[in-house]
Amino acid sequence: MLAWVLAGATAMLACGSSARDSISSSRSSNADWFVDRAADAGLRFIHFNGMSGAHYFPEVMPPGVGLFDFDNDGDLDVFAVQGRMLGAGKTVDQAISKPTGPAGGRLFRNDVTANADGTRTLHFVDVTDRSGIHATEYGIGVAAGDMDNDGWVDLYLTNFGRNQLFRNNHDGTFTDISRTSGTDADGFSSSAAFVDYDRDGWLDLYVAQYVRYTIASDRTCTDLAGVRGYCPPQVYTAAPDRLYRNRGDGTFVDVTDRALLGRSFGRGLGVVTADFNNDGWTDIYVANDGGENLLWMNLHNGTFRDEALSAGVAVTGEGHAEASMGVDAGDFDNDGDDDLFMTELNGEGSNLYVNDGKGVFEDRSAASGLGPASLQFTGFGTAWFDYDEDGWLDLLSVNGRVQAAEGTTAEAFPMHQRKLLFRNMRNGRFEDASSQAGAVFRQPQVGRGAAFGDIDNDGDEDVVVANDGGPAQLLINTLHERVGTAAHWVGLRLVGTAGHRDMPGTRVEIVRAGASSLWRRVRADGSYASANDPRILVGLAESTAAPRVRVHWTDGRVEEWTSVAVDQWHTLVEGMFQ
Repeated sequence: MLAWVLAGATAMLACGSSARDSISSSRSSNADWFVDRAADAGLRFIHFNGMSGAHYFPEVMPPGVGLFDFDNDGDLDVFAVQGRMLGAGKTVDQAISKPTGPAGGRLFRNDVTANADGTRTLHFVDVTDRSGIHATEYGIGVAAGDMDNDGWVDLYLTNFGRNQLFRNNHDGTFTDISRTSGTDADGFSSSAAFVDYDRDGWLDLYVAQYVRYTIASDRTCTDLAGVRGYCPPQVYTAAPDRLYRNRGDGTFVDVTDRALLGRSFGRGLGVVTADFNNDGWTDIYVANDGGENLLWMNLHNGTFRDEALSAGVAVTGEGHAEASMGVDAGDFDNDGDDDLFMTELNGEGSNLYVNDGKGVFEDRSAASGLGPASLQFTGFGTAWFDYDEDGWLDLLSVNGRVQAAEGTTAEAFPMHQRKLLFRNMRNGRFEDASSQAGAVFRQPQVGRGAAFGDIDNDGDEDVVVANDGGPAQLLINTLHERVGTAAHWVGLRLVGTAGHRDMPGTRVEIVRAGASSLWRRVRADGSYASANDPRILVGLAESTAAPRVRVHWTDGRVEEWTSVAVDQWHTLVEGMFQ
């Protein structure tokens, strides 16, 4: 495992810049930008959706995936969401595709090592059985956050069934506190996000609910040829989302009725939290399937008002409510505010909404090129991330249909589509770079969840992909292994003084000499039903100059670190600025 060295307010990976030099000397000419190393690294997991030919609606929606450092050793571990058989009396013998591993979601510990030549070796170990995590329901997604401010990340699982909350015991094990915490709602949940919406120092919890559905209420749906398939979501009534306020004692209270004014809900799938109008309070955006999306603007008094329609993000610029799935917020145009991207159903195209800095957005899906380039795809997991470290945020989406493609009825689950990678052209437009990204982008899967983070701690962002009825994929970014790349970076973990927990919602300004500032924010939410690396990774292109880092904490305090070394990971602690 990589060692962390504490130096004042800054903790750096022991490999530091000298390891970067070693990496440079051992680069290969491998043309693939991303390589699937799941099998080599021991991340061997195949999702089981329990399909038996009954076409139960939940089978087509999972799974998400989580990246989080559960053992505080400085590297990202993986939680893989798992399904099970659905329907009374049905057994795995009736499954079309049989399970290949143990039942329930699995926790994989990451034991990454830094080699003498500067390369890194990933090794994942399945530690589920000793962890105390027993994922007993039909799994949909995962969220991660330190809900009790003890410096150790806890795990929340969204399910078709009762949701589960597992408290981290600091020793590699977890305790199931689902019922006592008050967060074990029964239903069909999708994405969830930990967010300190009231700025009291405790992480609250927003849970998106999909539809009111039970196996007993399952409907039979056929296409025009009379062939049975999965029903569209409009067949089922939308279920109301839930907002839980953290009491600070290990329990939560459901404040949905009094906090979400108007209680206007849709078929919620994606959730992302950010301060969209730059007023210092975190807002919540919900991507709904087949209905108007929601923008819960924080009113600073414990309540929210949905302003999606007036803000221009409820429907498209043409006034259409589309089937939104995955979502993320990020400053792709480097103007200091968070813009929105969301994936959609094939035939609709993904959407880009550009923020004017005051929480009012313009639909630039077509003008950016993102909408037309994604028309043939049904997108789920996605994120803004700077894969080439040029200082401009790019996009990746994992895709998979929800209805069988014509002429593929002989396949067991004919929903496969390839992934998409879009390069930011720095002028408001994006280029489809999928064909250059590697063989893994030409291999179709039924993509659902995607979690983004620096899994091997080498300074570039990697991706774990969760596929419905297929294997998990570990997309390792090879930027620092390729000949001719000279990108530099700064890695930041932002933690609070109380408990040293990660501080989602914190905004960071990277001040560069002779260049405009870069704005990033701490977050683990976004994508689809997945948990991302809460750390911030900032690309600096060819610059080796140490930038200033100005941190805007969630309580309004602003602190500045005057010189932060490049090509290293640092931990910045609230109240310990330089």
